[in-house]
Amino acid sequence: LPYHSWLALRLLSGDKTIEEALLHPETYFGVKKLPKDYQEKIKNVFDKIFQYRKEHLDRLYDEIAEHIYHKSAEITERIVVQDEKLIRRGFQQKLDQLMTHPVYGFLIMALLLGLVLWITIVGSNYPSEWLNELLLGKIYPWLRENAYSLLPGWLSGMLIDGMYLTTAWVVSVMLPPMAIFFPLFTLLEDFGLLPRIAFNLDKVYKKSGAHGKQALTMTMGFGCNAAAIVSTRIIDSPRERLLAIITNNFSLCNGRWPTQILLATLFIAPLVPEEWSGTVAMFAVAGIAMLGVIFSLLSSWILSKTLLRGEASAFYLELPPYRIPQIWKTIYSSLIERTLIVLWRAIVFAAPVGLVIWLITHLPIGDSTLASNLIDWLDIPGAWLGLNGIILLAFIIGIPANEIIIPSVLMLIVLYYGVNLTGVEHGLLVEPGDEDTVKKLLEISGWTLLTAINFMLLSLLHNPCGTTIYTIYKETKSLKWTTVATFFPLMVGVMVLAFIQILIRLF
Repeated sequence: LPYHSWLALRLLSGDKTIEEALLHPETYFGVKKLPKDYQEKIKNVFDKIFQYRKEHLDRLYDEIAEHIYHKSAEITERIVVQDEKLIRRGFQQKLDQLMTHPVYGFLIMALLLGLVLWITIVGSNYPSEWLNELLLGKIYPWLRENAYSLLPGWLSGMLIDGMYLTTAWVVSVMLPPMAIFFPLFTLLEDFGLLPRIAFNLDKVYKKSGAHGKQALTMTMGFGCNAAAIVSTRIIDSPRERLLAIITNNFSLCNGRWPTQILLATLFIAPLVPEEWSGTVAMFAVAGIAMLGVIFSLLSSWILSKTLLRGEASAFYLELPPYRIPQIWKTIYSSLIERTLIVLWRAIVFAAPVGLVIWLITHLPIGDSTLASNLIDWLDIPGAWLGLNGIILLAFIIGIPANEIIIPSVLMLIVLYYGVNLTGVEHGLLVEPGDEDTVKKLLEISGWTLLTAINFMLLSLLHNPCGTTIYTIYKETKSLKWTTVATFFPLMVGVMVLAFIQILIRLF
């Protein structure tokens, strides 16, 4: 009887291996002689199980899991003696009842994420201003003056106005929020938050036609989309794994959190009194992150009804115990393993990108330059999306790494409009020491609040970075699905921005 119960549970759960073993016992178990009516009986059993699963799909897996855990709790109560560990475990269970509650669970996790973002937004202003003053206000004018006196103008331009300036912006703009956000987020991970987020989202993902484990890979995407693509190996179904791969880019990764925080701080926070600015910016960034989860669910549902039709399979998630993080160890490891590695990756890409930007802005084509022509051409589709040619060109240049898109925008503005950052030569002057330097530069190219919001949306809804695209190809071994995974989020982004512009023109 116990064997039959286990077998029935596996069949109800849709275990393909068990189904194949029962259909072909001669292959799996070496059975040489089968009853004449064996295949017919097995087929009848499968038909009944399939019909039952179809009729009770909404509650079936939950009821199975609840029964298993209820039975386990009964056995535990009978044979285990209470001690301090079990008392502590009882407290954790009560905490889990709150953290995994269908309403309060989402609210608590949203508040925790909001707190991390608020601390990041408020705390990153001062180091960002200090780095901006040091790298652009003091070092940049000194390097430029000495380089132009010692080296040919073209070489000085490539090294200082191209490579150094882009790298300096990566450090001053991206480092402060990364250095605060990543350690705080890692502390929540170590505490055991991410598995609870996945647990809460499990039912929602199953209703969208995806595997419950996609909630795990989606939360991993908040750290790195490429790593999350590799983590989709935990999903056995090829169809559901493709769903997870194609939609993972809707999770804000390491390289996009600082961009969201920066633009929310510069353009959304000033809409309210100063004492509320950090809170409003926090809600804006958290809203973008939640919007990514919504797009992940909607896209999974659409794909499961079109390109990737099929039935969602079940899984059971064992929640790990809560752990008190080792704070200083976690902060140290997150600064080394996340902040510095992401920053180094950004610098490695920023220097050559800065060189490319300098070259295209100085390479003559007729009476203009290559960059000017590209920007003018891209201004047309940019206007349809509420953006401009500089932004679209920066997104194209920034395909290798998301971290360099904002620095690329700033570089293109400086070189395209001839902005003077040193205060020495004639031209449009912006003081590098001013805390609003970045905002002033963006406004020079026509940025408004709507431009910033559209940029934040496109940063969420655009193609994966180069590393992630390469990882997708390695995992799928398919050019077709790599192309779909690359352009599907970009297509969604274009449609969303175009729809916003249509609404603005209508109303």
